[in-house]
Amino acid sequence: MLLRLPIFPILAVLLAAFSPVSRATAAPNYGAAAYTIIDNETGHILESVNGQKKRQVASLTKIATAVVVLDWSKTNGKDLAETVVIPPEVSRIAGANPVGLTPGDFVSIRDLLYAALLQSDNAAAYTLANHVGRSLKATTRKGPKDLSPVDTFVAQMNALARNLRMDRTLFLNPHGLDPSKGTLPFSTTDNFAYLARYAMSNKGFRFFVSQKEREITLIRDFQQIRYLLRNTNELVGANGIDGVKTGRTAAAGDCLILSASRAPESRTENGRTLITPRRINVVLLDATDRFAVGRQLLARGWALEEQWAAQGRRADR
Repeated sequence: MLLRLPIFPILAVLLAAFSPVSRATAAPNYGAAAYTIIDNETGHILESVNGQKKRQVASLTKIATAVVVLDWSKTNGKDLAETVVIPPEVSRIAGANPVGLTPGDFVSIRDLLYAALLQSDNAAAYTLANHVGRSLKATTRKGPKDLSPVDTFVAQMNALARNLRMDRTLFLNPHGLDPSKGTLPFSTTDNFAYLARYAMSNKGFRFFVSQKEREITLIRDFQQIRYLLRNTNELVGANGIDGVKTGRTAAAGDCLILSASRAPESRTENGRTLITPRRINVVLLDATDRFAVGRQLLARGWALEEQWAAQGRRADR
């Protein structure tokens, strides 16, 4: 059983604004097994196809990992410049380690976040979970004491999911790799639309995922090594897109979450000027061509957003 941990403070306005899922069952799937388009400001789901079907989400998981780290940092006054040592266990982690992180390397929390979010580095995600999990174990009074630091961190990821009403989500690790046997982690596009909304409402997170490139530094054997990260989300920087993450495993297929903004809507009402931010997020799982599908769904999302805005931006509660 997962450890029940108190979740870090979450903006009440985000939770209050969640609306029931609006289905668009007649909509084409655009080459994705499931997708959801959500208005970031209100949480109103503009369209959802197979949005409640449980599927694997691959490295989209690292969004939750980063959110837990950033919430922990803010709540505990931790500096992201703090240096972390890469633990021995990373040598057993399969999948992407583009930075080539090696046990004993020293890297800042900030650079580990960049590595995990921009280039989906599994060793970076594991190291973040191990480091923050140790801090969580030291400050947690209730729950099993025999959980490893990483398991403690994953319990916090699941606590985050519960607090964001991601009721069809199970995280098993901080990187999103599927275990070779046993239970598989899962979520839905609707659930990850809620997570993306929460994440993109955090300015710090939004800055991380908006970068097309970022040079990071690690220390190995007293030598400084620089590595240029390149964002795996090749659509960042075009058409107002400033996030958020790619993912891919054999079980999940090609996955993508996009976030894009447009100029705020300005209108006068009862003598007052009202400014409404405009941002939509698109979550798609198991796509034939995730970037082509993402572009199509983003265009569809803005068309739906304009129709919805013309109708008064009413959200079902």
